[in-house]
Amino acid sequence: MHVGILSFRPQDGKIAYEESRLVKAARELGYKGKVYRAYDCELYYNGGGPTILYKGKPFPKIDVMIPRVSVLNNVDLSASVVKQLELMGVPVLNSYNSILKAKNKLRTLQIMSHYNLPIPKTVVIGKNEDLKEAIKKVGGAPVIIKSPFGSLGSGVMIVESYRAAVSTVDFFGSKIVLIQEYVKESKGKDTRVFVVGGKVVAAMERTAKKGEFRSNAALGGKGRIVSLDKEYEDLALKASGIMGLDVAGVDILTTKNGPVILEVNSNPGFEELEKATGIDVAKAMVERAVGMPVI
Repeated sequence: MHVGILSFRPQDGKIAYEESRLVKAARELGYKGKVYRAYDCELYYNGGGPTILYKGKPFPKIDVMIPRVSVLNNVDLSASVVKQLELMGVPVLNSYNSILKAKNKLRTLQIMSHYNLPIPKTVVIGKNEDLKEAIKKVGGAPVIIKSPFGSLGSGVMIVESYRAAVSTVDFFGSKIVLIQEYVKESKGKDTRVFVVGGKVVAAMERTAKKGEFRSNAALGGKGRIVSLDKEYEDLALKASGIMGLDVAGVDILTTKNGPVILEVNSNPGFEELEKATGIDVAKAMVERAVGMPVI
């Protein structure tokens, strides 16, 4: 069986830790594993059904693809190669539609709210005139301001006052921003729950480095293994399920009123998670991929 890993990293970018681990896991399980670059793919239409050219030649025959969609802008266009693979009958680990939903923080909030899952108080605004009232509605400053799109902690800022909030919204240059309550009692910590195929594979508590409120590993956050409470496990499974994700990194924040879902990631990193827990996350992903039904 041929397991492909679809990388969306820049043309001059190196193979990411996760991509190399997935290749290694596939080979250890007795499969062929190889990384393919999205920028080398051409979507080709000639009236005979959708296909993909890779470096100008017909795409190699693969049995399943694990996309690592790391793009933040124009996701619907950039990730079109994932949809093309689906149209060609190739099973993909996280569908095109589920990726689009998870990449949009506003859409994620809408879905979580629709299914009555706990989330931080959030107000979405489209103009500065609504900013002052939005801050009041989420409990007052300090508040978190987010762009609808972002990853690894990018597009997320904490502001201590209304004046700072105005400057931050202007800095984003986006018509729509999310104003979210700042949960002081979390103290820069959250819980990352990694879900594969409707099962929790691993979990860790992440702690932000000194002077930082974001706990992302890319920003210096550190993880430690935790024994996951059933309430947290159920939340993570529900969140990933309603988003339609086969693989998800669900970030849960502990508040005085209980756990709330902070984000649901369709392209979760797992380097820090594997180091903190000793669990072979890559193996679990490959096993799920090869067990998927053919479209």
